[in-house]
Amino acid sequence: MPELAPANPAALSGPSGSSAAAILLMLLAEDEAAQVLSRLDPDEVQQLGTAMFEVADVSEDEVDDVLDTFVGRARERTTIGFAADGQIRTMMERALGAERAENMLARITPPTRSSSLDSLKWMDAKTIAALVESEHPQIAAIVLAHLEPGVAADVLQLLDEDVQADVLYRVATLGEVSSEALDDLERLLLRQVNKAGSSGSAPKRGGANEAARIINSTRTTTEQRVIRQLAKLDKNLARVIEDEMFVFDNLNALSEKDLGALLRGVENDILIVALKGCDPNLRNKMFGCMSSRAAQSIQDEMAERGPMRLAEVQEAQKAVLAIARKLAEAGTISLGGKGEDYV
Repeated sequence: MPELAPANPAALSGPSGSSAAAILLMLLAEDEAAQVLSRLDPDEVQQLGTAMFEVADVSEDEVDDVLDTFVGRARERTTIGFAADGQIRTMMERALGAERAENMLARITPPTRSSSLDSLKWMDAKTIAALVESEHPQIAAIVLAHLEPGVAADVLQLLDEDVQADVLYRVATLGEVSSEALDDLERLLLRQVNKAGSSGSAPKRGGANEAARIINSTRTTTEQRVIRQLAKLDKNLARVIEDEMFVFDNLNALSEKDLGALLRGVENDILIVALKGCDPNLRNKMFGCMSSRAAQSIQDEMAERGPMRLAEVQEAQKAVLAIARKLAEAGTISLGGKGEDYV
């Protein structure tokens, strides 16, 4: 939700951001305020609702400051774009007639995302899981690909364990979604929410990165089990998803002890190249896990080699990550990055 910044940058003493927006909203009639809230996302409604409780005892001077800021910003804006769809349609119909205008608008109107798909973000994970648990895994994959990774991860973990890997596989290989699949999803959602929706034209969703973000947000035990099952479906895809899940900068999450154990398993020739393009904080942390003599030797070698090809650096970093995974699988180090499960 955009913050209400002062029109005059020097006027920073009064309420700003969510507090200012909350004050303005509470000055409106209930119906007008409801119309504003209906246009916001769930997290924005929550943020604004919290702010409204916090400003309940606002002073008259603070209200004046907010109104001055709002009026100042309003003067800088135009009304072009407000309810533009209806304005454009009316102009077209008057100029071309209803039938010709409809044909023209069909060609030029930008595709919009389905309002039914948009309604997913208002549902909790249990509701969404119940919604898709008896549907085809492809439908479940489309739904997950439209959710925030954290919510999608919660939904995935609520599904039957036997289908979790299949659903994640379909997320990773989703690509363009057919209009038929979107129609099925529309009908599914319309049974749960009292909304009408229109599907866009073959939007691209999913992919290995989306699947990685979802699985990264699951519990460690779920992650390991799903990846193993996914490897049985498609070994190469499982490796691609793992590569997306765990990148070189994630090594920053390792403890100094685990990082030291990893570095002892990496040859200097590989490490020198891998460190060339990494985050300076991670590089310094790695040097701190070595003897000063070893660290200085690697730094000197890096300086002598000069610029290196990006592809060469990425290959070296992948080699280091592969060693890290093997050490983690053997229980030698813990990759960290998420909470552990306890029983």
